[in-house]
Amino acid sequence: MQQIDIRNFGPITNGHVDINKVTVFVGNQAAGKSTAAKLISTFKWIEKTLVRGDCDRKWLERKNTNRLRTQFLPYHRLGPADTKKEDTYLKPDSVIDYQGDAYRIVYRDGSMLVTENKNRAYPLPQIMYVPAERNFLSYIKDAGEIRLSGALRDFNAEYGRAKNELKNMSLPINNIEVEYNKQYDNLYLRGGDYKIEINEAAGGLQSFVPLYLVSDYLAKSVKRQCESKETMSSEEKARFEKGVQDIWNNATLTDEQRTVAVSALSSKFNKAAFVNIVEEPEQNLFPSSQWQMLQSLLEFNNMNEGNKLILTTHSPYLINYLTIAIKAKQVLTDLRESNRETLSAAISRHISLNACINSDSVSIYELEEESGNINLLPKYKDLIPSDDNFLNNLLAEVNDRFTQLQEIEEENEN
Repeated sequence: MQQIDIRNFGPITNGHVDINKVTVFVGNQAAGKSTAAKLISTFKWIEKTLVRGDCDRKWLERKNTNRLRTQFLPYHRLGPADTKKEDTYLKPDSVIDYQGDAYRIVYRDGSMLVTENKNRAYPLPQIMYVPAERNFLSYIKDAGEIRLSGALRDFNAEYGRAKNELKNMSLPINNIEVEYNKQYDNLYLRGGDYKIEINEAAGGLQSFVPLYLVSDYLAKSVKRQCESKETMSSEEKARFEKGVQDIWNNATLTDEQRTVAVSALSSKFNKAAFVNIVEEPEQNLFPSSQWQMLQSLLEFNNMNEGNKLILTTHSPYLINYLTIAIKAKQVLTDLRESNRETLSAAISRHISLNACINSDSVSIYELEEESGNINLLPKYKDLIPSDDNFLNNLLAEVNDRFTQLQEIEEENEN
């Protein structure tokens, strides 16, 4: 399993994360949820560039250059773009140990060490980081002209592509239709008796629509690439053609070796996985809408085996809704053949069957702001995430406070 160990980086003192099919981070503000998600995004991207040949391993490992600080961390604003400024996240004793499918990448003492994993399959991923400030894009046209973070800039670019490909879409929330006018770059939401621009819509829709459009577009794009022979962009095709030429010009290789090498090179550019990393997917959404949103993200995640969904959240509803998706998968798997058709239909009235997920494929981590530790949330009977977690405990605290106020009231009456 892919994994990352983080020590003394930003608010995180110590943490080990297995990057599962679905990985969720919960915790207080400034506990490090987004920091952990951004580091996963960063190191997955470094691994991808190594596999595609965009990044030279020797260049990455060169001493006294600190490529992580200068080249990669500023993308997520995990460090200053100006190297003369003081680091806010990276520390002298920071250690990050990422174990991917293709490479192990270790950062320590200002340097990086890369080790290739030769015996593991690597599905080349489409990596998308969805920032919490995405609702900003619903208000501002020509956002590309504004100085944005690297993550928000790239998300905006994919948002533009998703809008241009938009055809007859209904949102899973309130059956709202989405329309796009390419000429004026206007996105409209249509209900039973209204049609409004996205910037006039409720805040939850301004956050959800960009998330949904981009996730839908990229998940389906990767799925098509997996099923199609024509899988390369123009830039990737140019690199591929140069790589092929270098292989065939290598006089030390036999024809059979050249064929094998070209086959291996080609497989590097086939997008076979969608890694969707989403900050606060519940942003401004009513609980029932959060449920519909989560089902959509799980459906996209289930489209390909290599897909991964990584979430940061403040919502206790999302954790509880995940237990529904896990329980539904268990019940669905255990159905007797004689009952399968009838009871599958009964299950589908509670959850989309395409959103169900195995318990082993879900990991939920709590981040503690005081200790800086990352802890894996245990599961009840190895199946359902424990309800003894940070978010549910806060709800219980509300009930406790109410009870105590009632006791004070009774004491006053006596």
